[in-house]
Amino acid sequence: MNWFEKKVLIIGLAKSGISAAKYLNDKGADVFVTEFADKSNDPQVKELQEIGIKVETGGHTDEFINESYLAVASPGIPMSSEIMQRLKEKNIPVISEIQLAYKEAKKPFIAITGTNGKTTVTILTSEILSSEFKAPVCGNIGVPPTSLLGDDNDYYVCEISSFQMETTNAFQAQIACWTNFTPDHISFHGSLEKYFDAKAKLFLPPATPAFSVINGNDPKLLEFSKKLKNVFIFAKEVDDDCCYIKNDTIYFKRRGKEEEIIKVGECKLVGQHNYENIMCAIIVAKLIGISNENIKNVISNFKAPEHRLEFVRNYNGTEFYNDSKATNPEAAIVAIKSFNDKKVALIAGGRDKNTDLKEFCEEIKKHITTVILIGEATERFSQNLRENGFENIVIEKTLESATDKAIELGHDIVLLSPACASFDMFDSYEHRGEVFKNYVLSKN
Repeated sequence: MNWFEKKVLIIGLAKSGISAAKYLNDKGADVFVTEFADKSNDPQVKELQEIGIKVETGGHTDEFINESYLAVASPGIPMSSEIMQRLKEKNIPVISEIQLAYKEAKKPFIAITGTNGKTTVTILTSEILSSEFKAPVCGNIGVPPTSLLGDDNDYYVCEISSFQMETTNAFQAQIACWTNFTPDHISFHGSLEKYFDAKAKLFLPPATPAFSVINGNDPKLLEFSKKLKNVFIFAKEVDDDCCYIKNDTIYFKRRGKEEEIIKVGECKLVGQHNYENIMCAIIVAKLIGISNENIKNVISNFKAPEHRLEFVRNYNGTEFYNDSKATNPEAAIVAIKSFNDKKVALIAGGRDKNTDLKEFCEEIKKHITTVILIGEATERFSQNLRENGFENIVIEKTLESATDKAIELGHDIVLLSPACASFDMFDSYEHRGEVFKNYVLSKN
């Protein structure tokens, strides 16, 4: 598109907003960035201003909004917010940075969404495709796709959140994947149904992809897949077009032909959820045409992304795993179910999302020896565990003291999988995971 001298409003100084601002500025647009928070001392403000971009922080003025050709919104700004309502009243279209990149790119997108697992699938898919093509990761994973435009990529492997889909109205992936669906982000979307619908937009007209890749082990998604054409199912063997595990081996089947891809024991990733992630990535790779040899080679050497059931070390016979990314009970359940016939100490807690804990407690009873609780959620988690018949609970004040207690108890596995947000004690789930890893690695 010809952006020369078109006024474009960027809402928010997030990574995606900054990337979109720089891209559009390079294309000759008249770029205005508006940020609600007071970030006047942010060095990025000066950097943008030095290249001719107008920036305001601490509110949204009419001077910036009026006569905008369109607005590009950072993820997480609700449609009900004051700025969005003002844009609607002025008939200024709002799009996501994902949509902007899609419209400007000349190569196809592989879109990956889901409540949990999407980051692992995105990275693994990118690595497999990169064995034969140029296929970088982008999107919700922290790399804005607009920052990759012009790099002569063959594919964009894009993690997409429900927040990003809220303002995405014109996007069509070549292949769209849905890893799983569990309750999350209800306060943002307003209901579980609206959360589901935000993700479903990736698969339904007018965004219908050439191929849809759906988790057949998720009943809601399996039912949803019946509405779609050109569907491939993973984690469940169906009549055709699927990827599944049989006799501890992962198979891919298309047009009646079954192919052995890799044995489960050859995968560095552990746990049923990770085998599902692998199967999802295999389908994408096979659809693109990657050789079985390259698929197997990448998977057999692929380790878990940071903070996602990440192996930290073995210390005096105890294995430590960092799953700080598990910011809701459903994500923690996935990790909890990954260790069978082991004595496991679970470190959980943080800022409570007030989601239902019944299934979380039931899985703890089946798989966990001791629960060590920290943070604001301690009281409610402890009460729910006891009400559901689990009594082996320890309460600690810090992540470090919780780790020490876990070491003292002498379990086979120490698992940090908090089931909560991090913001009561840490800056982010990444910060929480780093503190845990550094403390464990400091032991000698």
